[in-house]
Amino acid sequence: MSIEIKLDNRVASVELLEQNENLLKVKVDDKIYDVDLMHNDEGVFSIIHEGRSYNIELVQSEKPKHYSAYTLYNTYDVEVIDAESRYLRNRGVGGLIGSENTVSSPMPGKVVKIPVSVGDPVRKGDTVVIISAMKMESEYKAPIDGVVSKINVSEQETIDANQVLIEIE
Repeated sequence: MSIEIKLDNRVASVELLEQNENLLKVKVDDKIYDVDLMHNDEGVFSIIHEGRSYNIELVQSEKPKHYSAYTLYNTYDVEVIDAESRYLRNRGVGGLIGSENTVSSPMPGKVVKIPVSVGDPVRKGDTVVIISAMKMESEYKAPIDGVVSKINVSEQETIDANQVLIEIE
């Protein structure tokens, strides 16, 4: 299973391919890395890659799944974007809404209702689509104020995980 990691303004797809204790094979975007990862102290990690050692300290921020990463010379803002955080962002929960202008479902399901049309003005937090997944209905909210520019699905349509459902300008 892959997750996305947002490092400042860059978003990378990260997937753990293999693990044998602290030896990891990790795929970042389309490149595979063999690393030795040790968790030294609370939030301090040592990574060895191709004979070079890197130390990183991760400090949890006030928002869930947001961190400050400190290296010897740089500091980075880090956000872990997994299925749970995408779900919370699309539902308008937990302050995880960023500058994205799309609404997507983190899991497969079926479109129950689309209470908006192309051209409708929406406010951040307005329900724009209702999805049924795992025998539960979930309302997905507009992440921004704007106008519905595109609806990529129809009611009763079966959808895939991470499929873009609604676009807002």
